[in-house]
Amino acid sequence: MPSSRGAALAQVARWSASNPAAGITDATRTLGETGDVERHHEWASVTKLITTLCVLRLVDQGEIALDEPVGPPESTVRHLLAHASGLGFDEGAAISKPERRRVYSNAGFDLLGALVSERSGTPFARYVAEAVFEPLGMQASRIEGTPSAGGVGPLVDLLRFARELLLPTLIAPATLALATAIAFPGLDGVLPGYGRCTPNDWGLGFELRDAKDPHWTGRHNSASTFGHFGRAGSFLWIDPTLGLGCVALADTAFGPWAIEAWPVFSDAVIAEYS
Repeated sequence: MPSSRGAALAQVARWSASNPAAGITDATRTLGETGDVERHHEWASVTKLITTLCVLRLVDQGEIALDEPVGPPESTVRHLLAHASGLGFDEGAAISKPERRRVYSNAGFDLLGALVSERSGTPFARYVAEAVFEPLGMQASRIEGTPSAGGVGPLVDLLRFARELLLPTLIAPATLALATAIAFPGLDGVLPGYGRCTPNDWGLGFELRDAKDPHWTGRHNSASTFGHFGRAGSFLWIDPTLGLGCVALADTAFGPWAIEAWPVFSDAVIAEYS
């Protein structure tokens, strides 16, 4: 049975987190929101979704090829996006050969940010502002740090970004479909905060829910759900089967509070809004 109206968002005020804000959207409009939706929060690794869109936009424009070499020997843009290049978490050196295992890598996304700058002829933060933030109306957002984790902005802007992922305008729908399918199927690896996943399915820049258990999304999210969470206490998921996007931000780092609260909240969102 659907939950009573507003029950899902009411959970957010009870989270063990400072200044939480959350919202739900479909492809055209915000369906509900709570907290200070204009407050600037750090996005941490949710920033990787922005970097991914920049790379895919340049792929569509023919400026980047998914299978061109970047990073360690035998690695490509596709490997970096899928955390399959073998680069370590923050290290610049490979700890594995490509396609051996899923090694989550900030270093790989920082290389992708540098590639975006090189091919666009524009500093990364400015390219993001001009190619993503401005056309989507994300006027209050900016990149203050690395391409892997340096995004800052309010909930209302990330809800606009979620709508772009539900109904893309900056990249071709076929490109998004490719990026949200499993890249290099069968790779095992560690999902940060949750431990080893067998397999640890990932798309091109997008973490895929698939059959992972435990997971930061809800038990009632479809297997096609994709998105990312960040250690700043942030997440963004898109469930294309349900046509819903959900975003949450906070000023408290990811930890046991989020592991407990987020899946319950996501299931409540689905019960109320799907």
